[in-house]
Amino acid sequence: MRHCFPCARAGLVAAALNAVTIATLATVAAAMPAVAQTLPADSLVGRQIQRRATEAVIWGMPAVNYDLMFQAALKAGAKENQIVYWSNFLDWRNQTLTPNPTTIYLMPFLNMKDVGPMVVEIPPAEGGSITGTIFDAWQVALEDVGPAGADKGKGGKYLVLPPSYGGTVPNGYIVLPSRTNMAGALLRSNVASGSAADIANAVAYSKQIKLYPLSSAANPPPTAFVDAISAEFDSTIPYDTRFFQSLDRFVQREPWLERDRAMIDLLKSIGVEQGKPFAPSAEARKLLDQAAIEAHAVLDQGYEALFSPYYPEVQWALPLTPELTKGLSDDFAEPGVYPTDTRGVFFSMAFSSVKHLGTGQFYLVALRDRVGQPLQGDQTYRLRMPANVPAKLYWSATVYDRVTHALIRDQKWPSRGSTTPGLQINPDGSVDLFFGPKPPVGKESNWVPTQPGRGWEIMMRFYGPQKPLFDKTWVLPDVEKIAVSPPASVLKGQ
Repeated sequence: MRHCFPCARAGLVAAALNAVTIATLATVAAAMPAVAQTLPADSLVGRQIQRRATEAVIWGMPAVNYDLMFQAALKAGAKENQIVYWSNFLDWRNQTLTPNPTTIYLMPFLNMKDVGPMVVEIPPAEGGSITGTIFDAWQVALEDVGPAGADKGKGGKYLVLPPSYGGTVPNGYIVLPSRTNMAGALLRSNVASGSAADIANAVAYSKQIKLYPLSSAANPPPTAFVDAISAEFDSTIPYDTRFFQSLDRFVQREPWLERDRAMIDLLKSIGVEQGKPFAPSAEARKLLDQAAIEAHAVLDQGYEALFSPYYPEVQWALPLTPELTKGLSDDFAEPGVYPTDTRGVFFSMAFSSVKHLGTGQFYLVALRDRVGQPLQGDQTYRLRMPANVPAKLYWSATVYDRVTHALIRDQKWPSRGSTTPGLQINPDGSVDLFFGPKPPVGKESNWVPTQPGRGWEIMMRFYGPQKPLFDKTWVLPDVEKIAVSPPASVLKGQ
């Protein structure tokens, strides 16, 4: 039987934590009077700040993730209520969290505080199609769009309302109330193939998307599109004081939600308070840096336990727990359920959420090879995609840096898939994909480069997922380590 690492690890971690907790509590209980008498006041304050700051990182991850994307958009030349987009497939200069480099990306960043409700207009799926989700600034999904969304491919006007909006809502809109002043969308213009002509068609189709205030609906102004293709667009999570600077920007912009009122005083104690500048002392910065480093370690420790194994005895897993999937689609409406720890882990490696996962797109992730070993950049691996992949639009395999969860820097390309020009297909319809520092002989078109000395992870995307993927009659096999130059029989798919 093959080792199912996430399940085993989760059990081991739980057992270890229980044992450590019991031992620690016993020790603390025995030593408590002495500790209380010997710890100086400034030491207690410092320990409290660091503890609270660590928890703030985990709780605030989706908010900071959103703010970092918005700041990167501003740096690339975009403004609020404009659409930043990429006029070609992404390369390593896009340092966002687990992006899809086989589609055309568009990201509107909405700010309704001054202009009121905003309209996101999606065109009919004629000559192209959009897959994507509109979400609030906490990245809670408000609705999916396009053929897999509320408009069902007919096109539609999505009206995003600011918090506590009391104005009139006209007919003819798909109404999405937001609990934050800012909101956003992650939209993908689907590409028929990787040819220059098909990419250009997808870009042209995407320019039919419109973004404008409801107050201008009678005569909408032209939508501003800002091309970020040449920018180094970096929104990776900084685990130091910069995290809290970003969190402060978010807190200053957005209203407190009832669910998060317990965080008001906690953040105030680390210097983040509405209406006041964030100006930590040099000593406080050291504590915040240490807290962010500790939070990063906690999040990384829970990373593999986040994934739910998808097949028996195979490494592929879903990158979301059922509890978190539900919470991100219904704004954590269920009483007594608010998985902030799991949410923090998820948004440390991904941007955006989905209202109806499995309708427009489906994801599987692997961190380990067939025998349960971490994927390493100095080794060579093969993934044999069986024939008849259950994806109506396309499938792709993308490699990310294991530490940053972004595309590996300075690499020729980050992904291969069904739309890759020149992809070699075996006689039986299967496809061999290779991952390593160098391509096997004659297989460069089917190869994704890795970086020696660094670990990596792989995400499989299925756009337009079909029934055999969900009833598991089609099974994705494990990634397996192979010799640097596979024998001819392997290269021929025999």
